[in-house]
Amino acid sequence: MKRFFLSLAILTVLLPLFAQEEKSGNLEKVVNTLKERINLMGYIQAGYTYDDTATPDNNFDIKRIIFMAEGKITDNWSLYFMYNFNSGGTLLEAYTDYKIFPGLSARLGQFKVPYTIESPLSPTTVELIECYSQATNYLAAIGNHDPLIGATGGRDLGFMLYGNLFDNILTYHIGIINGQGINNRDRNSNKDIIGSLMVHPLKWLSIGGSFIKGKGNVAGISDVNPNLLPGDNYTRDRWALGTVIETKPVSFRTEYLGGKDGQIKSEGYYMTASYHILPKLDIIASYDYLNKNKEISYKQTNYVAGLQYWFYPRCRIQAQYTYKDSKLEKSGNMVQAQVQVRF
Repeated sequence: MKRFFLSLAILTVLLPLFAQEEKSGNLEKVVNTLKERINLMGYIQAGYTYDDTATPDNNFDIKRIIFMAEGKITDNWSLYFMYNFNSGGTLLEAYTDYKIFPGLSARLGQFKVPYTIESPLSPTTVELIECYSQATNYLAAIGNHDPLIGATGGRDLGFMLYGNLFDNILTYHIGIINGQGINNRDRNSNKDIIGSLMVHPLKWLSIGGSFIKGKGNVAGISDVNPNLLPGDNYTRDRWALGTVIETKPVSFRTEYLGGKDGQIKSEGYYMTASYHILPKLDIIASYDYLNKNKEISYKQTNYVAGLQYWFYPRCRIQAQYTYKDSKLEKSGNMVQAQVQVRF
């Protein structure tokens, strides 16, 4: 069934392009058109993890096997598709974009929600092998960190307007989503409002914030919020404020994130830096704090240090050490290595 949907999605991208050349009957022209209008991409991330707070405590694993296809139907109309072949296969994104006029585009389908600075970033560019900070993973539901909503990859189904204004000084997103995550129908009659605003006053500086305002429907029981039971509707609000600095020697990103699930409030904060000591070699450092329940101080701080070497464009080897300082769970150490190959 998953192969069927994968084939169907690819055909959805290809057929409109074939249709435009159907009248000519010229195969060579069709092939050339596909080369010009179809862009195929992909990457694999695989590695090793030792974690003395987990069972089993060491593993070789493949984190992601991603295939992406982008189709340009007209100068203003495009389609995008992303699929993860790892762990049985998951449709990640499938949407269509239409450029209404400069500074305003519309997106319909399943896509990354523009909440936080980190979440919309590709795992191929994020510095941490764990990919995102604890707060981003938890509050944006990147992985299966919040049982109330489950693993969504930071994605949802909906409609969004976005664009750049004033010579790219301002970037905005505003939209409406189901609020139930990827590949799921909405489980209540409420829709979530999403939005983000980033200002770029200087070439090397960006400042902005983002939010989600809505109501979720409980998918599973959470030890952080045990009063909410499966099927319950609950307030699910998110907000974030941060900044990015990009210079030739240093890349720096920091953000404060907050959330409210029912009556429980959570917060997180991270600082992640990359120092380019050689053209292909970076030193990575990160401070990463998350408090899942502010009433009982359900908090953990991660301290990360590592290296990454870019052996080919968009391909790298990473090695990192993480110390986990947890107040309610076991503190410990994690050592990770990862290879990324992208085309």
